[in-house]
Amino acid sequence: MDTIASLFSFITWPVSWVIVQFHKMYGAIFGPDTGWAWGLSIVSLVVLIRICLIPLFVKQIKSTRNMQALQPKMKAIQERYKSDKQRQSEEMMKLYKETGTNPLSSCLPILAQSPFFFALYHVLSAIANGQTIGVINQSLLESARQAHIFGAPLAAKFTNSAAEVEALGASITDVRIVTAVMIIMMSASQFFTQRQLMMKNVDLSVKTPYMQQQKMLMYIFPLIFAGMGINFPVGVLVYWLTTNVWTMGQQMYVINQNPTPGSKAQDAYLQRLLKSVTQHGEVRGRRRKNIVKVIVAKGGDRNENERRFFTGLSKAGFAAQADGTVIKGDTLVVEAEGGAAAKRQQPKRQTKAQRQASAAPQSPAKDTEADESAETTEESVSDTEPKTSLEKKPETPAKGGTQGQSSGRSRASSGGNRQRKGQQRPKHPSSKK
Repeated sequence: MDTIASLFSFITWPVSWVIVQFHKMYGAIFGPDTGWAWGLSIVSLVVLIRICLIPLFVKQIKSTRNMQALQPKMKAIQERYKSDKQRQSEEMMKLYKETGTNPLSSCLPILAQSPFFFALYHVLSAIANGQTIGVINQSLLESARQAHIFGAPLAAKFTNSAAEVEALGASITDVRIVTAVMIIMMSASQFFTQRQLMMKNVDLSVKTPYMQQQKMLMYIFPLIFAGMGINFPVGVLVYWLTTNVWTMGQQMYVINQNPTPGSKAQDAYLQRLLKSVTQHGEVRGRRRKNIVKVIVAKGGDRNENERRFFTGLSKAGFAAQADGTVIKGDTLVVEAEGGAAAKRQQPKRQTKAQRQASAAPQSPAKDTEADESAETTEESVSDTEPKTSLEKKPETPAKGGTQGQSSGRSRASSGGNRQRKGQQRPKHPSSKK
C-alpha cells in the first residue's frame, strides 16, 4: 500500500494544504489538538472532492442508464454469436460505438478520487511515522499525532502492534474496537449502496448477464474493502466511510427523483406523481413535466409502470398532453363520478334465417303504405279538379272527343301516381280504359 501511495506523492501537497485550511477553521471551534478538528477536516476534504466530481457522477448515471437500455440488444448478440466469442466481442464494441456508450464510465468517480485517497493515505502514514509532509510542519505534525477519534489516534491501524499504538498515546484495545467498527460500517455502507441500486433502480423485466455481474459485485466489493480496511489508518477509514455515505445519499436522491424506466423506483415515483396530480389538478415542476412529456412521446412503447400511470390518470379524469401537462376531460369526469356514460353497443349478429324472417313481414306493409299513399294522391287530385268538367256531360260529339281526351289524361295522371318507380309510356287517347 505504501508503494502505491508513493506513486501519488505529487498530489500530497494540495491534499495536505486543504486539510490544514479546514483544520484552522475547526481548530478555532473545537481546539487545534482535538480529534474533532482533524476528523472534520478529513470529512470536509471528502465533501469538497465529491462536489467537484458531480459532473463525473452525472456522466456515470447516464452511462449506467445506457448500459441498461442496451441489455436486450447485448443479449441478442450473445445468443446469436454464442459459439464465436471473437465475433461477439466485435459486435459488442460496434454497439458501444454506435450508441456512444462507454462501459468504463460507471467507474469514473472511483478512478477520479483514487489519487486523493492514496495521497491522504500517504499523508497519514507520514504522520504516523513522525515525518513532515506537504504543508504539514513540525507543530502541525505534533498536533495531528495527539488527535484521537473515540480514543484511537488518527494515524493508527488495526494491524499496528501494541508498542506502535502506545507510541501514539493510545491502547491497542481502543484502536482495534474503533477500527473494527469503522470497517464494518464502511463495508455495510458499500453493500447497501450497491443493493439499493440493484433492487430499486434496475429494469427487472430484462434478465441479462450484466445484472448477474452487478449482483455478484454487490457481495464481493464489501469483502474486498473489509480486507483492505485492516491496513487503513483511522483517518483513511474516516475518509472512505464519509465517501460511502455521500455516495449512498447521492444515489438515493437520484433514484427518487430520476429513476430508471421499468424499475421499482419508477413505479413508486409515478405513483407519487399521480397522487400529486390528483390533489392539485396539474403537474407541478419543470422536471416532472419533462418526465410526463417523455412518457407521452413513447406511445405504444411504454412499460408496465408507465401504462399503470396513464390508467390512473384516466380514472381520475385527467389526460396527459404532449407538452407534459394534464387536462381534465368532461367525459372522463362523468365516468369518474359514476355517471352513466353512453357507450355504443355493437348489434348482435343474426343468422341468414333470422334476417329473412325479420325482413319478410316488411314487404306487405310497404305495399299497403304505397297503396294508401296512391289512394290519398288520387283523392287529392280528384278534389282539386274543377267541378264544371264533371257536370258538362251533355255536350256535342265534337266536344265529346275533347272530353274523352281530357278524361284520358286525368286517368293517365292518376294512374301514374299509383306507380312506384320507373317511367311508363302514356296511353293512346282512343283507349277506352
